[in-house]
Amino acid sequence: MSSSDAADADADPAAGPPGRRHLSERQAEVMERLVAAAADEAEERPYGEISVRSIAKRAGVAPATAYTYFSGKDHLLAEVLWRRMQSSPHLVDVNLPLGERVAATVRTMGFGTLETPAVAVATTALLGDGPDVKRVRTRIGVEIGRRLGAALGPGADADVLGVLQVTYTGAILSAGMGHLAFEAVPSLMAEAVALMTREDAAS
Repeated sequence: MSSSDAADADADPAAGPPGRRHLSERQAEVMERLVAAAADEAEERPYGEISVRSIAKRAGVAPATAYTYFSGKDHLLAEVLWRRMQSSPHLVDVNLPLGERVAATVRTMGFGTLETPAVAVATTALLGDGPDVKRVRTRIGVEIGRRLGAALGPGADADVLGVLQVTYTGAILSAGMGHLAFEAVPSLMAEAVALMTREDAAS
């Protein structure tokens, strides 16, 4: 992640861009319905068949209302991943071996709560180039780094952390495209840790 991306994440800690941060209770409820509807759409339809209109219809609101909160379908679908990650637990058992800690952390990232087709749809959206999508993508990247860093423990090698982040991102994209089972990602990450830290050789 570039320094400009990190700056964006620091400057925009809320879930939406300026103008969408301070929501009334009713507005927050509508926003949650839209995100839930986007998740359902992602599990039932391919990316090309999803639109803001179809998401809004499922949520029971007008398309114009959806655009009040989200800039487009990519923003909505990316938000699905971010919300799943935010709501997933993050507890690191320091008594586990390093590889197992990383694998356990990956299991709690939130992506596993989506069906595989939904991961494909949402990760496709996450690659969008809109500014709102970029903000969500940056927040997800920062959170992935934070969680993997916590799993590695204090004084973690920055190079190891960087490679793990790239490995995890690539694994999720591969799972989304159907080239890798999502269930295989945690063990893949444990293997990556072992290779980089020579954990197997030391055991």
